[in-house]
Amino acid sequence: MLLVAVVGSGIMAERLSGGNVALALLANSVATGGALVALILAFGPVSGAHFNPAVTLADASQGGLPWREVPVYVLAQVVGAFLGVAVAHGMFELPVFTASAHVRAGVAQVLAEGVATFGLLSVIWGSARSRPGVVAFAVAAYVTGAYWFTASTAFANPAVTLARAATNTFAGIRPVDVPGFLLGQAIGASLATALFRWLAPRQVAEVAPDLLAPHSSPETSP
Repeated sequence: MLLVAVVGSGIMAERLSGGNVALALLANSVATGGALVALILAFGPVSGAHFNPAVTLADASQGGLPWREVPVYVLAQVVGAFLGVAVAHGMFELPVFTASAHVRAGVAQVLAEGVATFGLLSVIWGSARSRPGVVAFAVAAYVTGAYWFTASTAFANPAVTLARAATNTFAGIRPVDVPGFLLGQAIGASLATALFRWLAPRQVAEVAPDLLAPHSSPETSP
């Protein structure tokens, strides 16, 4: 559903904006932020709303998620992302998948993804340890803003990045540009997690099991 929102709103915005890219980006960012807060609230109690491999890996690194569960989480995130692209394309009568031709190359773009992901993980770790009830709103607000203050429009999610390479629409990214984005995301997530581990080691360890939202796990569910 996250990719349905990202890609679908991008298609709709591009069609209705009359060539005004700023207006299209505004519509895309607002739709994504609105959907994101709803999805985190809806699915947080189930899985912690881990839609993002960067979040899952950062959480596992702090003991919040058993490493043996990480591959299944990441598989679900990537498969779900591609299914979201397919559904969005289906709604707008486009081919199921089309390699993107949207150029997002260069050191500046990689830096932007590092900044975007560093900020996202910082917001998550910081909000989860201080005001866990507002994490969904903080994350959605940050993502909406980061669309505008990062040169890359803040993918900040490896699963989203991979899936957006399969859509030749407003939200797309050329497959050849994907590795740079993944590198920036990995560095940004690692730095943010290390920073908060240093700033508040005890609190990070305490919130890790319920990062983003309190939820049940296979070990605790009846």
